[in-house]
Amino acid sequence: MTTVLELKNVTKNIRGRTIIDHLSFSIREGEVFGFLGPNGAGKTTTIRMMVGLMKLSKGDVLICGQSITKDYAKAIKHIGAIVENPELYKFLSGYKNLQQYARMVKGVTKEKIDEVVELVGLTDRIHDKVKTYSLGMRQRLGLAQCLLHDPKVLILDEPTNGLDPAGIREIRDHLKKLTRKKGMAVIVSSHLLSEMELMCDRIAILQKGKLIDIQNVRDEITDENDTYFFQVEQPNEAASVLKEYNLVKKTNGVEVKLAKDEVPGAIELLVMQQVRIYEVKVVTKSLEDRFLEMTGEAKEEVQHA
Repeated sequence: MTTVLELKNVTKNIRGRTIIDHLSFSIREGEVFGFLGPNGAGKTTTIRMMVGLMKLSKGDVLICGQSITKDYAKAIKHIGAIVENPELYKFLSGYKNLQQYARMVKGVTKEKIDEVVELVGLTDRIHDKVKTYSLGMRQRLGLAQCLLHDPKVLILDEPTNGLDPAGIREIRDHLKKLTRKKGMAVIVSSHLLSEMELMCDRIAILQKGKLIDIQNVRDEITDENDTYFFQVEQPNEAASVLKEYNLVKKTNGVEVKLAKDEVPGAIELLVMQQVRIYEVKVVTKSLEDRFLEMTGEAKEEVQHA
């Protein structure tokens, strides 16, 4: 896959304080890439630097090989972005908003406007005034604005803020459609773990301006030993039988750290002691588990530094 955006040691210092600390990563075409972190982690500041709304203290951002510090005009033409909220003329129709924006960009035809309107699912309401739009519809119109000039990279800061579950799903579906149909890279920032897990292919986890890790969302956690949950009728007896293993007792069973080839032996031990087993399953870590694990470790490192 082609790299379309690259951050190289991006740093931001404000009044002697390091807000963003040497961020380096690359983003490929056709993927939804997430910035995940608590409020104040540096997500919006990083996005502002990526689109030239804030000056870098150190480092560089390359967009399709063009440097924003050396040739901003050439680099930024590949970007479409909504930072925080889409700014729209509420007294105009959705269509007239797009026409107004199209005047700022060369070569945007009526056919192109119609194409993006259909792509974001606003065909039925595009000629209504924006003040009658729901928040989700305004987000989609903002998305249409971003797509008029066929950017290679789409950057959205907290795109699901304030949306109801149906609106969140709409935005998620539209972003996936864009990566499939257009092959563009989509960058999304959020602090909502569940949404990022459903929306993104890879996620950069930020904390206090530092990059903690980049995770493939759908990667399974591989470990020498997996955690298995044994749902049993007698949790106390099960814990006693398997006490030689690393385990945690639950109200309806036990969680045990085991290598795969140890599972049959553990089951056999329980059966021999007449412990009734209802289910045995691998406990997989969710994105939330991984996020809290990593940011928790990072907090401990900061405290001990």
